[in-house]
Amino acid sequence: MNLRHVLLVAAGLLLSLDGSAFAQGSFPAPPALKPFPFVSPLFGDDMVLQRGKVDSIWGWSDPGDRVRVQVGNKTASGVADADHRWQVQIRPPKTGGPYTVRIIGHQTVELHNVMVGDVWLCTGQSNMLVPLGGALNGADEVKAANYPDIRFFDLFGHSAYNHTGWIAGSWKVVLPETAARVSAVAYYFAREVQKDVHIPIGLIVDAVGGTPAEAWTSAAALRPLKDFDVPLDLVDRLAGEGAPEYGNYIQHWYDQYDIGLKGNWAAPDFDDSTWKPVTLPGGFAELGVPDTPALAWFRKEIDLPDPLPAGRAMMFLGIIERMDTVWVNGQEAGGSAWVENPRVYFMRPGVLKPGRNIIAIRIMKTKPDGGFMSKPEGLHLVLGDNSNIPLAGAWKGQLSVDARPPHLLPIGYQNWPVMPTVLYEGMLKPVAPLSIAGVLWYQGEENSTRAYEYRKVLPAMIADWRNLFGQGNFPFYIVSLPRFKQRSATPVDGDEWAETRESQAITAASVPNSCLAVTIDTGDPDDIHAKDKLPVGQRLAYCALAKHYGKHVVYSGPTLKSVDRLPSSIRVHFVHTDGGLVVRGDKLREFSVAGEDRKWYWADARIDGNTVVVSSPSVPHPKEARYAWQSNPEATLFNGAGLPAAPLRTDTWPGITQNVRPY
Repeated sequence: MNLRHVLLVAAGLLLSLDGSAFAQGSFPAPPALKPFPFVSPLFGDDMVLQRGKVDSIWGWSDPGDRVRVQVGNKTASGVADADHRWQVQIRPPKTGGPYTVRIIGHQTVELHNVMVGDVWLCTGQSNMLVPLGGALNGADEVKAANYPDIRFFDLFGHSAYNHTGWIAGSWKVVLPETAARVSAVAYYFAREVQKDVHIPIGLIVDAVGGTPAEAWTSAAALRPLKDFDVPLDLVDRLAGEGAPEYGNYIQHWYDQYDIGLKGNWAAPDFDDSTWKPVTLPGGFAELGVPDTPALAWFRKEIDLPDPLPAGRAMMFLGIIERMDTVWVNGQEAGGSAWVENPRVYFMRPGVLKPGRNIIAIRIMKTKPDGGFMSKPEGLHLVLGDNSNIPLAGAWKGQLSVDARPPHLLPIGYQNWPVMPTVLYEGMLKPVAPLSIAGVLWYQGEENSTRAYEYRKVLPAMIADWRNLFGQGNFPFYIVSLPRFKQRSATPVDGDEWAETRESQAITAASVPNSCLAVTIDTGDPDDIHAKDKLPVGQRLAYCALAKHYGKHVVYSGPTLKSVDRLPSSIRVHFVHTDGGLVVRGDKLREFSVAGEDRKWYWADARIDGNTVVVSSPSVPHPKEARYAWQSNPEATLFNGAGLPAAPLRTDTWPGITQNVRPY
């Protein structure tokens, strides 16, 4: 496996099935498939075809090959073009199944146990990827997951700088033996929908951890925004040069400047006899760059017992600023750019050997106190029998790049796909023009530092997708970010996550056929991957049931309608108060008010019909009000249907992200 494109999920991290640690993933470039498969992997046994629309089915064959597709009593045909691609448009038979799909050209393929129902594209960041087995009560949920009419397809794609048709993946029926891997959010969505709408549901999970919305958007949609010209020009240049399609900036920077990479400093037989003795954690001072940006390599030889203890070995390196890559015996074993995450790398079978082992670590630091930031005991190797091999202490080190100004630094340090357009080209465009019912979107964390800009990026992306799929304004349902980080005991003026939620709400309110699933009463202050995915999936399902399937379902909690500014208080009017406004907890909290001085104070709040009246003795003449305006608020206002009020503000004062631009 080529781990050059290692992703650690969270900022690209997937939870392992037991939910206890972070599992490594890979994001390799596509293999050279010549020819591409006769039938795209999107179409296979156990799949779901979209009902009520003309379905496109495609693959690759010899130019001129006439391919005939038969589904039930429906038949259609198409011809492979000069690029070998054939596409057939066929009306599906009636909802249900199972059906056999016969595809006949120069080859013949049969797809079995195919259902006709609704197909939902489930996409975004790593919270969309968190599997059912790693969610709250995952083991019990997996055992009970016997839903033969729910099917899922985990799309294995890649970043791309040019259009590609290559994807991989396979369809699976949701059964106890398969359900551990299905997206928890997508599963709970489908299960809730099926309670009221008894049709087959197909879930195509097309997501990558740590990715911004612009990575999922085309250049044609981004250019008019004028915020992404620098990286778009870079992607164009790299595409023209035929550069490796990493999808991130740091690895191209390594290719250009890292003499250690060029010199194969990770090789077990590399001669490091001239390297300087250094002590880890630390090392940069001995190399002459204690306070400046730098790229350095460190090597250490360790001896391991023979035989090696059975079981999974793990390497712990603590917190590292900014970016690390680890090789063991010349094999890449891990890497991360998520500074806050202590490094834990699982050693794949065969990486460690009895006797002599060589560890090489490349560190890119950008801050004066960067590099290894944990105590010596945080650096160690744990073998399969839980025996501990200390890694702190004597190493050898060599400076690869003195990156202090005027040396150019990369645009970004993530080692997963974050460049504009690269996932649109590599993971979205190859799925179109598949017929779908709609999209479930769980994303925003990676755009939170540019939350104000997100209110124009996200609508542009939605319009871009609808144009790509050519199926009109299909449903687009957005997860509003849950609680995260530590709660502030005092009202905050600016907050990235609060401003991201506002941009998501503005998008849902302004983009046709969209809906916001508010999750402000869920989340975990210490884990960006909160385990309780049930309410997230359910609330997305409420959007679909009410707005797509025409069911009488409450889909929204209380939402700001209007505001009255009274002499000594503010009255906030709400819509979506089904069953009346309800306080959860001992009192109505998280409302704050401010006067002309724009200083915020907690407010006394009381419910009056479908309104909330807020005031504070600290603000005799309140001008503006806010509710739940921080990363981790205490959700106290609900409607009678049990759905939380959306965070709100009545002011339009500039937030902390309003003038932040990516480049």
